[in-house]
Amino acid sequence: MRHCFYNESVGFFYNNSRKELSAHWRPKDVLVVALGLAVSAVVLLTNLLVIAAVATNRRFHYPIYYLLANLAAADLFAGVAYMFLMFHTGPRTAQLSLKTWFVRQSLLDTSLTASVVNLLAIAVERHRTVLTMQLHSEMSAQRVVGLIFSIWAAALLLGLIPSYGWHCLCSLESCSRMAPLYSRSYLTFWAVSNLVVFVVMVLVYGHIFVYVRRRMARMARHTGAHPRHRDTVMALVKTGLIRGSLGLIGLVVIILGGLVTIILGGWFIGAPRHRHGAGQDRHHHPGWVDC
Repeated sequence: MRHCFYNESVGFFYNNSRKELSAHWRPKDVLVVALGLAVSAVVLLTNLLVIAAVATNRRFHYPIYYLLANLAAADLFAGVAYMFLMFHTGPRTAQLSLKTWFVRQSLLDTSLTASVVNLLAIAVERHRTVLTMQLHSEMSAQRVVGLIFSIWAAALLLGLIPSYGWHCLCSLESCSRMAPLYSRSYLTFWAVSNLVVFVVMVLVYGHIFVYVRRRMARMARHTGAHPRHRDTVMALVKTGLIRGSLGLIGLVVIILGGLVTIILGGWFIGAPRHRHGAGQDRHHHPGWVDC
């Protein structure tokens, strides 16, 4: 029967994974937290405005805008998650209970997964409308609600799995260095799942680009194309491709790089050491602001 370390401190697991904890606040730590709180506040405000605009403006009462509002809700949730992180990071990390640490990480994982899956849903919706030459999807309100519910169910499932057993509290040798209470196998599963969704989204937008480019080339060869038909194509390009490409430019660097780092770092960076009593001396070891 395996021995579990449910009564140990967070510092015990950080020491086991050889990840340092800050013992006191330094100017750099304060700056990181201050900037993090400021960015979180901006994220909260801007996404609240997006949600309010979609809710109050009848022109936005279409599936694509509901999905955009849900993306704003996911980003809003991310703002809350990072604000919670800023209040529970640095030297405060060593003082967290195991439950609070899992809550902190689950908020981050859930918010990122919700954003990535929602971006895929938007890409699929735009793909469908572009190929059928419709400016707005004919998806029913019930299907939109069901899709949004499914997005959050998947995000919550992936984010809460570690709290319900897929952790390393009973298997110290499997602990990750990046998230010392998480199993490396879970981090890899979570990162690969999000990476697959992200790659599928890129492929969907790529197909839209190719399709629209060919469509526009055919229209250019037939100068007698109906003006209304041409306007519909251009509107689809604006609503489907421009939004998607702008989002992808930023997300390729942030999400793709982060997920690959998690996958590689979880397995190839610093194997944890299995040592009873670990963490007894780590509370006094200076380090950087840790997540």
